[in-house]
Amino acid sequence: MKVLIRWTYFLNKKGTASFLSEWLEAESALAIVEDLEKTGRVKAVEFEDEVGTVWTKKELVKLLTEVEDEPQNITVFFDGSYRKNERLAGLGVALYYTQNKKNWRIRKNALLHQLESNNEAEYAAFYEAVKQLEELEVHHQSCVFKGDSLVVLNQLSGEWPCYEEQLNRWIDRIEEKLAKLNIRPVYTPISRKDNQESDQLASQAINGEEIFGKMQIEKKEL
Repeated sequence: MKVLIRWTYFLNKKGTASFLSEWLEAESALAIVEDLEKTGRVKAVEFEDEVGTVWTKKELVKLLTEVEDEPQNITVFFDGSYRKNERLAGLGVALYYTQNKKNWRIRKNALLHQLESNNEAEYAAFYEAVKQLEELEVHHQSCVFKGDSLVVLNQLSGEWPCYEEQLNRWIDRIEEKLAKLNIRPVYTPISRKDNQESDQLASQAINGEEIFGKMQIEKKEL
């Protein structure tokens, strides 16, 4: 969960000034406010989440306690690999999140037959990622989706039009499931170099190596 901090700073009798932070993870925002409060000059502070809901410090602490056992701070990497002659598609998904104050990673791949193009394989990989979120019971929050397919990310975000019926069907399926889970997607293009993990998973799938694993990890810069 990400929030903005809005606070008013009190400088003795010389007046006040209001400040607005950048987007921060809620836990980090609370730590910053606690540090600010040590100055004794914070007159008022509130937090605003990504849907515009405003929280007091007490309310935000309570909320984070209530959702502590649910997956949060989710980043998903996806990639698709396509073998044209055999019409085989390999899908790769790497999903990072926090739960119960621990960091987790899920790695998943899959093999599909009878797809028509590399772009369709990329869409199928994205859809597989959303299915993994559904299985984790992720809901009512934003999730970052990272991939090297500009076609998929820009068409899903509405930046680029999609004229292919086959791909539009994937878009409809993805948007329907995201809406059902009330997930607000954040589409983030990355280079192929930065997408090596899901690329390798997709390649392993197309070569017949099935992978699924979940493990606790150290916090990773994403």
